[in-house]
Amino acid sequence: MENITQFEKIQLRNTFWKYVTLNILSMIGMSCFIFVDTLCIANGVGNNGLTALNLVLPVYAAVNGTGLMLGIGAASRYSMARGKGEYEAADRAFSQAVILAVTAGVLFMLAGGIFTGAIGTALGADDSVLRELVPYMRTLMLFSPAFLINNVLVSFVRNDGSPQLSMAAMMSGNMSNIVLDILFVFGFKWEMFGAAFATGLSPVISMCVLSLYFIKKKNHFKYQRSHLKIKEVTGIVLLGGASFVTEVSAGIVILMFNFVILDIGGNTGVAAYGVIANIALIAAAVFTGIAQGIQPLVSRKYGEGKYKEVGYIRSHGLILALFLGTACCVGGILGRDFLIRVFNHSGDYGFWQTARGGIETYFLAFVPMGINVVASALCAAKRQPGPSLLIAMLRGVVLDIILVMIFPRLWGMEGVWAVVPAAELLTVPVSIWSAAGRKSSSLHKHASL
Repeated sequence: MENITQFEKIQLRNTFWKYVTLNILSMIGMSCFIFVDTLCIANGVGNNGLTALNLVLPVYAAVNGTGLMLGIGAASRYSMARGKGEYEAADRAFSQAVILAVTAGVLFMLAGGIFTGAIGTALGADDSVLRELVPYMRTLMLFSPAFLINNVLVSFVRNDGSPQLSMAAMMSGNMSNIVLDILFVFGFKWEMFGAAFATGLSPVISMCVLSLYFIKKKNHFKYQRSHLKIKEVTGIVLLGGASFVTEVSAGIVILMFNFVILDIGGNTGVAAYGVIANIALIAAAVFTGIAQGIQPLVSRKYGEGKYKEVGYIRSHGLILALFLGTACCVGGILGRDFLIRVFNHSGDYGFWQTARGGIETYFLAFVPMGINVVASALCAAKRQPGPSLLIAMLRGVVLDIILVMIFPRLWGMEGVWAVVPAAELLTVPVSIWSAAGRKSSSLHKHASL
């Protein structure tokens, strides 16, 4: 397609805002339940509960990252297959995603239920923190299959042309989690078990809402008995790999930060970092919402060969990410004292001082972060898993691991807070280069995955 008419631009713009807005709201809703979870534990359990929550985050990130990988990877294959009229291949993508989600979910559930104490100790929990960590992790991991299957269904319903229902399902699960969090932690006094139980019920409620899509027979995809094929599974993993790396790398970074901060600032430092990381998830959710919103559009337009429209979506997505990233950075820094006060119920001065310095530095990462997340998603949506994974690995694993071993030795806690902003900023040139490139040979090479 050489040119886009004015009418087509208006249609594309309206579709862009529809998908992006709904997904941003969905992801903010998801991050808000984590925010409320943290808030309830901070005020209902205390600093040991906050520390336990932060130590569990890498495990939750592995579960959620696997679900996103399977859902986004398979849904991308589904959209492109339907765009080419390959309906059997589209159904097979859904079937294989379900099989993989169930298998991985059961494995996570068994590992989390049987080896909870050993995992908690390996994550750095001492005896006082372990008492809070074990009931939280054990309960949360029992719901692993629900988390993974829900991620797959949400992605497929969104890619099937129903972003409103996808958002409604996620928001229903998230809002119910907030209500149940307050009820279980403060009403029933279930403390860490209550917080984990409320979170575990969230994907179950989301799937109940999504079931309406199948009851009304609006779905264009269906499950068919199928054997896993290595080539197709590899394609799903590669296309969704950036989402997995983004989630899991966040968990790895949190784990490494926990060990470094335990050495520098003890449990109070880890609790402060936990609050900052959870607040930061809201901003990260905005960028993920943009990425998930443009993914079905880019995959579909690319599958149809409409590259001009792909470029239109790309430029709008990156500009929006930069604008919202700057807004999140400025808003978070200006409101830092209020944010800390909400979590610092006991008025701990050490906690306040540590968290305040952390927000002032850490939140600078939001400006480049949006560009990197959206650029990675753009590459994956066009079946360019190499550049997508490169961006995710650089910003989420490689640079963070290198810098976290250097910065704290030079500047202590300030060095810890500077790691993520520096890693995001250093990744931006790679993201811009990858998002701008569109070599047809590369595209066709990966289209066969």
